[in-house]
Amino acid sequence: MKTYETQIDISAPPDVVWHILTKELPRAPETFGLLNFEGNMAPGAKIKIRSEVSPERTFALKVQTFEPPDRMVWTGGMPLGLFTGTRTFTVAPATNGSTFSMTEIFTGPMSGMITRSMPDLTPSFIKFAEALKTRAEAQ
Repeated sequence: MKTYETQIDISAPPDVVWHILTKELPRAPETFGLLNFEGNMAPGAKIKIRSEVSPERTFALKVQTFEPPDRMVWTGGMPLGLFTGTRTFTVAPATNGSTFSMTEIFTGPMSGMITRSMPDLTPSFIKFAEALKTRAEAQ
């Protein structure tokens, strides 16, 4: 099981952070390190993204969980659970605004083989969180 994660404090209330995450990200994906975003962020919605980390691939994902303004989960991968990526976004109230966390866990029988060939996602996670912070604090 391979995991990537980042966390950042944001001087903005959770509803502002959530709005940027779910409404502005689809309209301006390049700000967050994504080359393309298709679909709507809603419970059960299917979305497609292309990222700077792997520009040649389009990832088909499902919005598995959508609990405004606290938690959202995207899932994607191979049939029969051979390889699954689960990305969880959380926005929690904090003393000076919010704490944003993003975690991705790769599981399944083929996860070891596949994750060995993947680039390190840590820099893209940090870029995503910092972009969210910058946009939220500017509002």
